[in-house]
Amino acid sequence: MHTSATIKMNGHNICRTTKVIKIDDSKKCFFNCGTLIMSREQKRIKQYISKVTSWKFSFFLMFKLPLAYIARLKIKQISNKEATVTVPFSFWNKNPFNSIYFAVLSMAGEMSTGILGLMHVYKTDKKISMLVVKMDSYFYKKATGKIKFICKDGDEISNAIKETLQTGEGKVVITNSKGYNKEGLCVSEFNVHWSFKAKNK
Repeated sequence: MHTSATIKMNGHNICRTTKVIKIDDSKKCFFNCGTLIMSREQKRIKQYISKVTSWKFSFFLMFKLPLAYIARLKIKQISNKEATVTVPFSFWNKNPFNSIYFAVLSMAGEMSTGILGLMHVYKTDKKISMLVVKMDSYFYKKATGKIKFICKDGDEISNAIKETLQTGEGKVVITNSKGYNKEGLCVSEFNVHWSFKAKNK
């Protein structure tokens, strides 16, 4: 493999150096394949993020998850490691005590974990089933105003998917999502147990 560098001074090229790096044939394939895999996965992640953060995603919710559309859930941020979903207090999702109904909070918390799971499944371009098998719920304060749910378990989800692709066995990962009000106080928390299983083995 060749690498080169050009040294400039006052806008003029004054020296150009070239260095030859030898790579063992047994390692060359691994290096090249690894580079291609990372490039393909990053491209698919970029495509996925573009889809779920686009205004078109509202139409997906309208037809595939209408309750989330009515409750006005929105994906505010998503990356390899974490996702943020918001839900506002409104007439359509309130309870008799003038706060957000607990089931709506559960839906927003689950979505912040599920949207990460879907992204890591999508990036593999493999057939993998994912299903919620259990959920633990904790409610600390009345939820009023706009609530922001954050899940930071992208790495754990990615590792679980890699494991099921290698073994063909189902893998359960416990993801955590916390909901915060505008003051930054945690109003509710959910531990969502996701099961991932590769379908091709």
